[in-house]
Amino acid sequence: MFRHLFSAFTIITFSTSLLLAADWTAFRGPDGNGKSPDTGLLKKWDEGGPKLLWTIDYIGYGYSGVAVADDQIYISGNVEREGKALTMIFCLDKDGNKIWEQDNGPAHTDPRRYKGTRGTPTIDEGFVYDTSPLGEMTCYDAKTGEKIWNRNVVKDYAAPLPYWFLGNSVLVEGDVVIFPLGGPKHIAVALDKKTGETVWEAPPVAEPAGALLSYTTPYAFEFEGIRVVTVMSDMTVEGLDAKVGKSLFSIPWTNSHRCHCTMPIYHNGHLFLTTGYNDTAAKLFKLAKNADGTIATTELWAEPRFNNHHGGIVLVGDYVYGTNHTGAWGAINFMTGEIAYLSRDAGKGSVHYADGLLYGLTKNERTVLLMKPDPKEFVLLSQFELPNEAEGNSWAHPVVIGGRLYLRHAQYLYCYDVKAE
Repeated sequence: MFRHLFSAFTIITFSTSLLLAADWTAFRGPDGNGKSPDTGLLKKWDEGGPKLLWTIDYIGYGYSGVAVADDQIYISGNVEREGKALTMIFCLDKDGNKIWEQDNGPAHTDPRRYKGTRGTPTIDEGFVYDTSPLGEMTCYDAKTGEKIWNRNVVKDYAAPLPYWFLGNSVLVEGDVVIFPLGGPKHIAVALDKKTGETVWEAPPVAEPAGALLSYTTPYAFEFEGIRVVTVMSDMTVEGLDAKVGKSLFSIPWTNSHRCHCTMPIYHNGHLFLTTGYNDTAAKLFKLAKNADGTIATTELWAEPRFNNHHGGIVLVGDYVYGTNHTGAWGAINFMTGEIAYLSRDAGKGSVHYADGLLYGLTKNERTVLLMKPDPKEFVLLSQFELPNEAEGNSWAHPVVIGGRLYLRHAQYLYCYDVKAE
């Protein structure tokens, strides 16, 4: 009997430790799908929101989100040090106390183009990878902040900066870090994650050659035994072999502003794409492996009303959820393209999924939303407003991990307790 009790206790303790020790190692999570593994969370909030554990305001201005690994939090922001504006990476403990800070080169400070950091740090095997809006890619020791290697990918690969500067996060795939680029020579590069040395370079495939980099983080998925990485220029979506950078497919993909922010969704042999502005549709493509190992893409449907500008999308069950360009929260059937609803009951914003519910943060109102992913209607369960009015948009995505909700607005980072009692 004691043995059974001990085994049960071990299982319970181990399961609990999995929840509490869960990591969120990259933008939109390690799988790039915006879905947290957390369970046991609140299903409704009090009027003022869940319990606020702490707020900090020393991380500098930015739009980048958090990465969490081994009970440490990583985030970036613009700061002033000795009269210089720097992109700064911060490592915090679970109570919001600073463990270390380290710069990643000069900051982007042009007020006409939304000054501040963009990309979220990526954590892998004890190292932190970050790319600044100006192209400084740096690898840090996650515990100490020591710089391991550094390159400016814009200069090294002769890649022109896009209008809004770099907004992409690094993708770690095996032994390499993958980053998209633009210009006449490259659509993406892969660097050795330990040294920063070039492993492969992927040239542009589709015309026009020299298309600019867009703002979407690389997205990886497994298809027919091939590890595929999608990257976007402002004119195409390119599917690359993650091991060697070989082109597997190229899909024409643009809009009137030649600006993409939303990562794709892969599911069951199909690739879902959506981008903003009112001249572009959400589309679904069926993938099929060719005899030569490349991938054929066939468009199945197009729906212009589900054109996600930014803030991301998530697939829950048969439906994709998020906001469209004009600010309506909506749901669309992944396979058929049928719109379930479009609702203006809440402001345009970013979306995240955890424990059966959707979390949103509106870009203009600083309003935090808790929603039920209902395929028939928009269901808002709870909402509250972030304190500390500050200039600028709330573009960082909410993150729920380890029973905590992390929200970033301007120079503020908030941590809320969302565990159920």
